[in-house]
Amino acid sequence: MPRSAVSRKTSNSSTADTRQRILAAAKDEFARYGIAGARVDRLAKQARTSKERVYAYFSSKEALYHHIAGHETAALIEATRMDPADLPGYAGILFDHFTAHPDHYRLITWGRLELADGEADSDTVDAMLTTITGKVEQLRDAQRAGLIDPAWDPVDVLALINQIATTWAGQPEIGAAAAKLAADTSVGARRAALVAAVERLFPRPR
Repeated sequence: MPRSAVSRKTSNSSTADTRQRILAAAKDEFARYGIAGARVDRLAKQARTSKERVYAYFSSKEALYHHIAGHETAALIEATRMDPADLPGYAGILFDHFTAHPDHYRLITWGRLELADGEADSDTVDAMLTTITGKVEQLRDAQRAGLIDPAWDPVDVLALINQIATTWAGQPEIGAAAAKLAADTSVGARRAALVAAVERLFPRPR
């Protein structure tokens, strides 16, 4: 292979590595401090690069956040597919995702708190709306098939399950208390409790 080709390949690899380090550092920075509190110089140091290099890849701190949030939203959508015939199981899937990725919940929550209407990335908003719409339609179909009580509005079903499933992700102080005060302090017990709660509301078809 010609020396120039080797040099280009090495340069491209180095560029990709730097970008990945920036993204990893930015994900941690935004999850910890939010958008306003995040500092580009701090995440650049963590990524072992320069502030100028960060801005060479992303035009602003907000653009970097939108990129991270979009990636995390896509991962969430892929990891939390719903079976309308097993809503307790769906709640368990959500719980597992946010337990394994607590930084995801914090990062998305910062965006909800700090971004005014119209400031969120349109592609991310559209992807989430498409996913929600699809799940609502799945629930309506399940009601027509007699799998879910038709007295419920499907939008309420989805909202309630999501809220129950993220109980512990959204209330870390109660999670810390549960680790000391609960009869069973295990993560498995917390998961079992929320799955049982959803089972009471929306039982699996028999």
